[in-house]
Formats: sequence, C-alpha cells, structure tokens
Amino acid sequence: MKRSATIGLTALAPVSWGTTYAVTTEFLPPDRPLFTALMRALPAGLVLLALARVLPKGAWWWKSLVLGALNIGAFFPLLFVSAYRLPGGMAAVVGSVQPLFVVGLSALLLGRRPAGRTLATGAVAALGVSLVVLQGSGALDVTGLLAAVASTASMAAGTVLTKRWGRPDGVGPLALTGWQLTAGGLLIAPVAFLTEGAPPALDGPAVGGYLYLALANTAVAYWLWFRGIGRLTATQVAFLGPLSPLTAAVVGWVALGQALTAVQVAGMALAFGATLAGQLGERARPSFGSSEKNGRKVSMDLTGHSLRR
Repeated sequence: MKRSATIGLTALAPVSWGTTYAVTTEFLPPDRPLFTALMRALPAGLVLLALARVLPKGAWWWKSLVLGALNIGAFFPLLFVSAYRLPGGMAAVVGSVQPLFVVGLSALLLGRRPAGRTLATGAVAALGVSLVVLQGSGALDVTGLLAAVASTASMAAGTVLTKRWGRPDGVGPLALTGWQLTAGGLLIAPVAFLTEGAPPALDGPAVGGYLYLALANTAVAYWLWFRGIGRLTATQVAFLGPLSPLTAAVVGWVALGQALTAVQVAGMALAFGATLAGQLGERARPSFGSSEKNGRKVSMDLTGHSLRR
C-alpha cells in the first residue's frame, strides 16, 4: 500500500504537467516560451528555498547546478522550442520515449540491466502516445526535432543522476527541488531576456496562469517528482511520463471541446496500460547520501541506518 501511494503521488506530477498546454494557450501571452519557462521555474524555486531554509554544501553546489540544468534549465526551453516548431504533437511523441532513454542511462550509471519486458513496455507506451497526439501531417522541422530529442535526453539524464546521487544527509526532497528549480531558473533568465526582451504586460488571467504554473504545476509537482525518484526506481518514475500527454488530451476534450477519435481512445488505453505495466516487477533501491563518521566513509539509506563500505 505504501508503494502504491508513492506511485500515485508521483503520478500527480505528470498529470499536472499535462495541463500546461491548456493554461498556456488560454491564459498566457503568446510567443513567450522562455519567459513562461522562467516564470515556472524561478519563483517556484525561491518559494521552496524559503520553506526549506537549507542551502547546498560542498559538492552539492555543483551537483545542484548540473541537476538544475538538466531537469529545468535545459529541459524547459528545449521543450518549448520543440512544441512551437513541430507539427501535430510530435514533441510529445519524442518525449514519450523517455523511459527508453532512462533504461539505457540506468544501465550505464546505475548498473541496472534492462529487461526485455521493460523495453517492450516502453515501445508500447510510445506507440500509444503517438496514436493520441499525432493528428494530420506536416513537414518536420530539423531544429524542432533535435530540440525534442535533446529535451527528452536532458530530463532522462537528470532523472537518472538524481537517483544516482540521492540527497545529502538531513536534506529532504523539498530542499533538493528548490535548489534545482532556482538553479534552472537562473540559467533560463539571461537567455529569456536576451532573446525575448522585456517581460510582457500581464492581465488578470495571465497572472493567475503564471501563479498556477509556478506553484501547483512546478513547485508542488516537481517536489512530488523528486520525492518519487528517491523512493522508486528511475524506470518506474520514467514510465509515469506518458500520463502528461494523456492528461493534455483529456483536458482538451473536456475543457476545450476537442474531439477524441476511436484511434486516440485506443492509444490512450495502450499508453495507460504501459504506464501501469512499468510499475510492476521492480523494487526501488534506497537513495544514498554520504557522511563521515569516525574518519570512515559511511553510506546512509533513507531510514538513517548506516551501511559501511
């Protein structure tokens, strides 16, 4: 039951991210993807830093910068570039192969050999998402396609490294999330102002939209995401990713009046089934931090018990 609750709470993150498209198109200023990425990341990071009241120490300054760049600073802008330049949900299709990226990186960095069933499940998830989001045809933009692949690889690498490095002793997921969002937001800020200029004028709906994106869609969602990475395997977490485009399709149908075809419904069933299958069969290994005791290096699991090495 505890494992199921962890999976369910972690799944709320990609479900929340699935509402981003509707909020962006309905409430936010058009053609400001980098400003939107900045408004998602930096305010959320500063709020979490204020709540956690913990700053990185030692090696965690550069680790936080690396994770913030991969999970936020590079991922957000690349994702928006791909979404603006690719037709018919192609960016979501490329993003749906993230579990396969995570499987490969987990083998390299975590020593977890991929099972054939896991690879097949990842392929089914990508197929299901493609049936849901691919509508019509259009010429592929090379820049957009490269940005989509890079954003997927960036988030996958950030997920695996977050699992590999764990958290420092005494530091919870709230602080770790705040470090990464703040670092990512600070990396996005100069790029946003150099390429898009001064911030746009904001009306009431835009302010509400940005508040929602910063607090619920980013601060809370990423806290749940990184909390889940600490308690589940990297592969399990990655297989929750397809819930994002599925949620976007449902929101479009319910709130925006977009029709769903029989093929799209079948794709949703495939992708959702693959998401469930991706949670079976693997048990999470605890994330480790490290500390020094009596001159000897000791690893600490999530319960605080020491494991000498």
